[in-house]
Amino acid sequence: MATFASTGDMAEKKITFSEIGRDLYAFTAEGDPNSGVIVGDDGVIVIDAQATPVMAQLVIDRVRQVTDKPIKYVVLSHYHAVRVLGASAYKAQEIVASDTCRAMIAERGKEDWDSEYGRFPRLFRAAESVPGLTWPTVTFHRRMTLYLGKRRVELRQIGRAHTAGDIVAYVPDANVVFSGDIVEYKSACYCGDAHFTDWPATLTNLDRVKADALVPGRGDALVGVDTVAEGIALTRDFLRDTYEPVRRGVARGAPLKECFDAATEAMRPRYGTWPIFEHCQPFNISRAWDEAQGIDTPRVWTAERDRAMWSALQG
Repeated sequence: MATFASTGDMAEKKITFSEIGRDLYAFTAEGDPNSGVIVGDDGVIVIDAQATPVMAQLVIDRVRQVTDKPIKYVVLSHYHAVRVLGASAYKAQEIVASDTCRAMIAERGKEDWDSEYGRFPRLFRAAESVPGLTWPTVTFHRRMTLYLGKRRVELRQIGRAHTAGDIVAYVPDANVVFSGDIVEYKSACYCGDAHFTDWPATLTNLDRVKADALVPGRGDALVGVDTVAEGIALTRDFLRDTYEPVRRGVARGAPLKECFDAATEAMRPRYGTWPIFEHCQPFNISRAWDEAQGIDTPRVWTAERDRAMWSALQG
């Protein structure tokens, strides 16, 4: 059996902290979860917190290399543990997320924490430092605007995608977007909690911005309109190539294992070298199979369900 999820991936990744617009930064690490940093007149916004306070300190250290302004806001692009559980380290005035994100933390946050920790232990360095679930202190429906002095940051819920509660952050003065996991760049999309039939339209909404730079959820920051468009297009291709063979399989009554084998064989030549492809594929095909049968709300992943599914598909 293949090593479960990413439990065998213990190699440290090279961190890059790059300026992608005026006082806008991307924290990336070779396919590990990204964070974004927005520096304004009187403070800082961090987009996505990392998985533990100790992992968050790696972001804070980079922030302190470029500014001594206080971190006023931590913005959560969605509810997943690897994005949110490090939030306490920033000592921010507010933790901001969509209404839907907060509802999903209430509904399935603890199960997701246990599940993700079991799948990817390297990302949960010093897991004992996590004080508990991260609860947003401010939530919004559809749109919210934050100000760092004169710098305006627009938070937008532009459609269901990676989860039902995804948001993007847009900085108008630089025409830069922080997309969370709505976009990945040459890294597999995790689709275990996705909405496959909604996600392409959400990408279309994002593409209309014609951003000059974009920080994806994983992979290198995208700088330049053409590179941003490439990242969006690659994400769209990955979703299509995941969902369509499963949809066709379900239409002819194929079982999950058959759909998994067929889709994975077809996808591996193009995507097999992308970070976390092997990890994501069983979760992705399981969700695609459910959605193709009309299950709109993704079923909750638990540590026990993870292992049972992996054994059934990879055994």
